[in-house]
Amino acid sequence: MRIPFIGGAAAQHANPESRFWSGIVHRVLRRPALSLVLACALLLTAAIPVFSLKIGANGISTLPDRFVSKRGFLLLQQSFPGATTDPVRIVVADHASDPRVRAALRRLSTRLAANPEFGRGVIRYATNGSVAALDVPIHGDDAGTRAVAAVRELRSTTIPRSFSGTNATVLVGGRTAENIDYFDSVSNPTPYVFTLVLGLTLVLLTLAFRSIVIALTAILLNLLSVGAAYGLLVLVFLKGVGNELFGFQHVDVIEAWVPLFLFAVLFGLSMDYQVFLLSRIKERYDVSRDTRASVAWGVGSTARIITGAALIIVAVFAGFARGDLVQFQQMGFGVAVALLIDATIIRSVILPAAMALLGRWNWYLPRWLKWLPRVEIERAPA
Repeated sequence: MRIPFIGGAAAQHANPESRFWSGIVHRVLRRPALSLVLACALLLTAAIPVFSLKIGANGISTLPDRFVSKRGFLLLQQSFPGATTDPVRIVVADHASDPRVRAALRRLSTRLAANPEFGRGVIRYATNGSVAALDVPIHGDDAGTRAVAAVRELRSTTIPRSFSGTNATVLVGGRTAENIDYFDSVSNPTPYVFTLVLGLTLVLLTLAFRSIVIALTAILLNLLSVGAAYGLLVLVFLKGVGNELFGFQHVDVIEAWVPLFLFAVLFGLSMDYQVFLLSRIKERYDVSRDTRASVAWGVGSTARIITGAALIIVAVFAGFARGDLVQFQQMGFGVAVALLIDATIIRSVILPAAMALLGRWNWYLPRWLKWLPRVEIERAPA
């Protein structure tokens, strides 16, 4: 059984190159500068919407209409606009018996009752009077962007002003506050995760290929494909461009866990493909000392396997994208489009063009790194 453009029933032992992909890479190598500029411009354009990325949680309002929980929520909002399924819980953890603190709590309750994002609250005191709680309804979806913004302002501005001049410790809980803490716990460590992953990748690829240029090129290309995937995710789900074509919802935020998950999955899989491809190029270069010929042979001989493996994973995650829950739509679409970009534009156009232009500089290792141990990657059988 033969799959067009991907492979055949058996590899050709004398000439293992894929004709389709070899034809593409030979055209790229004839005009590497033009190919590199056009492909990079395409992916950079796709990445531009990433500057509008907003993370959060798509709450009950984004659930399918057939869900009983959503129907009940919509009926509650329609019939009882001031009601809520999960109020904001403001807790005065100490000094609640202080008259100044009690007065501040009453002023806060009055102020929130006049706020269109909140409603009339109820104040309760513990038996010994040292702890107080103010339960305030929040209008709309408690995971929505308006509710999240309102509780953030409540924490950062409204409560500190209301209780200034007192020694009270005031805490804000409830589902919306829990969501905010979750968003922060996911997004705040992201720069450290990126730094750790990129740093380890730089070290390991430099060791594997004894070239800092190869390592830096691999990192830049993976960041380019991740950026393009993020941009397309924002374009489709947040901007609403083509979402109806795919059957996706138009929402306000990308689920908080999706960007980091997408980065981890894509970086792991693409580095696997990258090492496989570069090892074939390196072993041919060690024999021929001809960068362009080695690149053409390496891409042509691995493209069938890389593209086939990528398409299998794309098919799996496309299944997630066809689901009803928006978080799985985002995850499935993001991983699928990222792998398609990586296995086609990156591996077949940008990488060959960049290596052709760099020539011998691909294999550059500074003298001060010559002490690094030699790591031999397993060679393909002759």
